[in-house]
Parts: sequence; C-alpha cells; structure tokens
Amino acid sequence: MTRESVAAHTRAQRRPKRGQNVPIPTDSPAPHRTLLRDDVYRSIRDAIVRGQLAPGEQLRDQELGAWLQVSRTPVREALQRLAQAGLVVAQPGKMTRVAPEDPDLIVSARQIAAELHALAFDLAFSALDEAALHQMEQANDRLSAALAAGDAEAAIAADDDFHEVALDRCANPLIPEHLEVVTATLRRAEFLHFESVKGSASPEQHIEIISAVRAGNQRRGVALTRANWSTITGQQP
Repeated sequence: MTRESVAAHTRAQRRPKRGQNVPIPTDSPAPHRTLLRDDVYRSIRDAIVRGQLAPGEQLRDQELGAWLQVSRTPVREALQRLAQAGLVVAQPGKMTRVAPEDPDLIVSARQIAAELHALAFDLAFSALDEAALHQMEQANDRLSAALAAGDAEAAIAADDDFHEVALDRCANPLIPEHLEVVTATLRRAEFLHFESVKGSASPEQHIEIISAVRAGNQRRGVALTRANWSTITGQQP
C-alpha cells in the first residue's frame, strides 16, 4: 500500500457507518466558554438593569471577576458588549463606568422595541391559540398583582412573560436577538423609576390585545402592541 492509500483506509475505518451512534466530543472547550461568556454578560447586565450597579459607578475588571468567580477575560468581553448596548461607557486606558441615563436613547429604544414587538405579534397572530392566550392572561394577572404590591422585579418579569408568548411563536429568531439590546435600556429605566410605572395602564392594554386576538382582528392587535411599547414609562422625570 502507498502512504496515501493507508491514510484513506484509516479514514474509512474511523468514519461511522450509517445508523451508527457517534459519541459527542469531550475535548472541545468552546461550548463551555460560550456559556461562561454569556453568563458573565447576563449577570453584569442584570445588575446594571436592576440598579445594583448604579449609573456612573466605576466598573473594575478584577472586582467583577472576583464577584463572579471568573477570570478577567470574560468580564472584559461582557463589558465590550454592554458598551455596544449603551449600558456601559468605556474609556480605553482609563476607566469603565455604568452609563448615565440618556433620555434620547430611551426614546430611540422605545421606538425600536415597539416596531419589533409589533412585527413579532403580526407574525405570531395565527399561532396565538387559546393556550397561548391563557398564558398571556396569567402573565397579565401577575403583572397587575406586582404593580399593586410595588414589586418592580415581579412586574417586569410578568410583562416580559406576556410579550414572550408572541415572541416564541413568531418563528423569527432574529427578533428576540435584536430586542435584547433595547429592552435592557428600557427595563433599566423602569427599575430606576418604578414609582412612575406603578400606575401603568399596561395591564388594561394587554387585555385589549387579548380581546383583539379573540376577535380575529390582527390589524388592531398589532396596533395595540405597538402602542403598548410606544408608551412604556420609565423616562426621567
């Protein structure tokens, strides 16, 4: 056998036969690294959104790494992503801080969120069956209760759950990906100014959206969804 034929024979022996189970590789660190990087990003993002890391607060790689028990590399990567999202201000060679609130940025984020949620609702309309509407009603009940109790975290989580129903059924995975950036900006404004959110008319608007679906009025449902996000509160007083 020539060297080339030996190599070909070896590859053929290693190649799995049709129907044969192939073991999952265990030597690739990539999946673990991806999960770690995303977890670090979400942890820092959520701390900023909830106001645990306040606007203007300095962010140090070493301190964040010690808090999350990770090296400085995923922390730096997370801060770069957060800077792109407008939640962090990075000055290369100097310091990194939590971005101050920007009323103009909030308006821009609201416009994008309104259009993307309206699009998701439009695409998902035919898939919003009674099971989906029941989920929306339950989420809206939780929202009403949380607003009455003054529970910011529960209220925002319930509102996310309400809109997640259409996002899950819109069959366009790019919409949630693009919403992540602008939603973080809006949710931070709501956390920081929850007193102005407690009297929100959002639960009543949600009821109208559900009614539009039951009536088969797609155009009205889309318009109501857009209006619901267009009037989201949380601006600086």
